[in-house]
Amino acid sequence: MVKQPFWREKTLQEMTQAEWESLCDGCAKCCLLKLEDEDTGQFHYTDVACRLLDHQTCRCIDYKNRKQKVPDCVVLTPKKISSLKWMPSTCAYRLISEGKDLFPWHPLISGDADSVHDHNVSVLGKIVAEQDIPEEDLEFRIIE
Repeated sequence: MVKQPFWREKTLQEMTQAEWESLCDGCAKCCLLKLEDEDTGQFHYTDVACRLLDHQTCRCIDYKNRKQKVPDCVVLTPKKISSLKWMPSTCAYRLISEGKDLFPWHPLISGDADSVHDHNVSVLGKIVAEQDIPEEDLEFRIIE
C-alpha cells in the first residue's frame, strides 16, 4: 500500500508543528490588508501588504515576533481556520479544513518553493508597502 502524504492522513489538529508550518505555500495573500464591508460582512483584499512582509520573498521578516509587532496579526491555529472567512480560497489551511486537496502548484506537491510564484498565485510583484499608503486611501487599493 502506498503511504499517503500527511495532509491526506491527518486533520489539522493532528499535525506536528513542522507539518503545520509546511502547509503554508508562501503566497502571502493572508498578509494583505483587508477591508470588511460592515453591511454585508464581505472581505475585500487590498494590494497593500503588512509592514512585516518581505516583498521579494513573500515571507514575514519577523515571523516569531509578528504578533507583538503587529497586534492585529492573526496567528493561525487549527481551531481558528474554519472561522476565518477571509482566508484565500487557495490556502492549504483552508483547503484541508474543508476536506479538499492541495493544488498541483503547492510546494508540497511540486517540490519547488517557487511554484506558487511561477503559477502567479502569490502576491509577488503585485503589492505596495503598508507604510507607503495612508490608511484613508485603503478603500482605493481594493483588488479582485
